[in-house]
Amino acid sequence: MSTFRSPSATSSDSMSAPADAMSLRGTLRRSERLAERRIHGWAGEVSLADLARGTALGGAAAALAGRSVLLRVADPLYAAIALVEFDGVASRIVLSPPDLQDEALPGVVLQAGIEAAVTDGAEPIAGLPTHRLALPVQLQDSPPAAIASEWVMFTSGTSGPPKMVIHTLAALTGAIKPAAAGAPPPVWGTFYDIRRYGGLQILLRALFGEGSLAITAPDEPMPDFLTRVAAVGVTHLTGTPSHWRRVLMTPQSRALSPAYVRLSGEIADQAVLDALKARFPGAPIGHAYASTEAGVGFEVNDGLAGFPADYVGRAGDVALRVVDGALQVKSARASSGYVDGRTLAGDDGFVDTGDMVELRGERYHFVGRRGGVINVGGLKAHPEEIEAVINAHPAVRMSRVSGRRSPITGAIVAAEVVLHDPGADEAAAREGILAACRERLAPFKVPAMLRFTPSLPMTAGGKLERAVG
Repeated sequence: MSTFRSPSATSSDSMSAPADAMSLRGTLRRSERLAERRIHGWAGEVSLADLARGTALGGAAAALAGRSVLLRVADPLYAAIALVEFDGVASRIVLSPPDLQDEALPGVVLQAGIEAAVTDGAEPIAGLPTHRLALPVQLQDSPPAAIASEWVMFTSGTSGPPKMVIHTLAALTGAIKPAAAGAPPPVWGTFYDIRRYGGLQILLRALFGEGSLAITAPDEPMPDFLTRVAAVGVTHLTGTPSHWRRVLMTPQSRALSPAYVRLSGEIADQAVLDALKARFPGAPIGHAYASTEAGVGFEVNDGLAGFPADYVGRAGDVALRVVDGALQVKSARASSGYVDGRTLAGDDGFVDTGDMVELRGERYHFVGRRGGVINVGGLKAHPEEIEAVINAHPAVRMSRVSGRRSPITGAIVAAEVVLHDPGADEAAAREGILAACRERLAPFKVPAMLRFTPSLPMTAGGKLERAVG
């Protein structure tokens, strides 16, 4: 374990005016539309004009300057408020995800060098000096940002135990384009939790792009959130493919008329892209590739799954290559490393994402994670590749493929399927799904077991829940 050294204790190079110019609060203060912008939460909202010149921490705000601070709140609205307050003021901001267990906190505190905690509750956090956020925002003059804060967030844990990753605001905002002159202010909405990389990207797009934002809470029912974002006039709506499949099953989605629909966090197969285009015919349907470690890699806006082959090897601020079937990314948007001191890039600067791709004609398609393969008698099957075939069947809303132990082959392929119509003829659906699999997949990839289920579990990050070996 590495020894933590607070960025506030480094040279005076970090104590400069550009930190305020780049900070979240400094960005808000320069906004030409600040008076009309808000962050809408489930249980309340906050004016960005108030947040730009006020505090939700009362007299505790100054006491946290230059310190490593843990943000552990129940309501993500308070996480957004705290990020604006602390960026450029705290030396390190550690974003605790909603599913981080209390028993893990002592190790997190030690490893990340945390000196204080901020919460929206009343209880102390992990024996730390704990300060409470509370609305309404108290308007007062606040000092300019003087530190280039480190941002620490957790990986999703879909490919192993979650890790703490360090970013800078410059890296986090590297893919965000300035708001177009004269364009109407966007109202972003996201199903992501903003304490994770995907959700944080949307928060930053709203703050840097002259927009407002509607965020969901962990326990908010999908119908309630869709009704709420429709009421605030959401124009840009984002989530994982699993989120979007739930949206498509929810009648309240028909009240939405977004100008842009965006997917990321999981493989966007053609079935979900086509279903979204049918539901929102006036909106471009885009999907982005990003990871907590590698940052935002690219966006695809042509309505097709995968990405054009010429993305690999082309010149630009993000370089892509494929090595032994795995996508690797080199970018200034990547994390600077892990909190425990490990680097994440190789000597040449490329980050091995562990995401496997396959070239089909002029397009690369994602087929799954390197560590997620099912070994069927020595042959490798990627669950996501099989799911894409199952999901393309017109009777299917979503599916999950996994391995089951077999005394003969070591493992067999098993599939759980959610149908569009719960009252559909399951025997006919089963026959059609398996026929499609036999037509498009190698025999060892065809599910040996298939069962229907009313729903599939999702992780706190909005992804399809998978067993981690």
